[in-house]
Amino acid sequence: MLPLSRVFQVKSEGPKLVPFFKATCVYFVLWLPLSSPSWVSALIKCLPIFCLCLFLLAHGLGFLLTHPSATRIFVGLVFSAIGDAFLIWQDQGYFLHGLLMFAVTHMLYASAFGMRPLALRTGLLMAVLAVLCYAVFYPNLTGAFTYLVGVYMALVGFMGWRAMAGLHLVGAAWRWTELAAGGGALLFMVSDLTIGLDKFCFPVPYSRAFIMSTYYAAQMLIALSAVESREPVEDHRLSKAK
Repeated sequence: MLPLSRVFQVKSEGPKLVPFFKATCVYFVLWLPLSSPSWVSALIKCLPIFCLCLFLLAHGLGFLLTHPSATRIFVGLVFSAIGDAFLIWQDQGYFLHGLLMFAVTHMLYASAFGMRPLALRTGLLMAVLAVLCYAVFYPNLTGAFTYLVGVYMALVGFMGWRAMAGLHLVGAAWRWTELAAGGGALLFMVSDLTIGLDKFCFPVPYSRAFIMSTYYAAQMLIALSAVESREPVEDHRLSKAK
């Protein structure tokens, strides 16, 4: 059960996420066709991610400047938005560009989650899952995708490992932001897996709705995980008071 102070902290973040929820609703209500890519459809798709950037900025520029993990998640969101824009034109040859942008995103997120604790068993589990997923994709991959998808799967697995390594579900050290990071990473992996299956293996029913709902939820949870810093850095408000 969450301590009362943490319940209040979770509730205090809700109002800052209202623009994100509205932007997400706009995307699903408009449901612009993928067959007619445009800058308008790119903007509508990226808008929820822009709102998550504003969510982090709402905690103050000083917070981002004094907390490297939050800064990396912020920059990761920016790269995600660029990747989303590229994927609007994936049928015009920009899928690879989007893949590279999201590869950078996963590296930034993994760096934000940090390397402590190591949690080797969790890492081994993520490695096995990444290899199994790549084995499913491999027979259908051609050209550069044969290698690039393998590298991408490794990065996704690494990001998932670092996010879930910090989970402490019992004891005084438990933090809700760790659960947000782990849940966000898991949803991101599910979303990426569905994209891979739909693009390289077989048509997945209702793939777009499932991919985008898990993707937006993943990004929201990862952005929320930045609220409670992982670094032993003094709160920027206290620093200003000195």
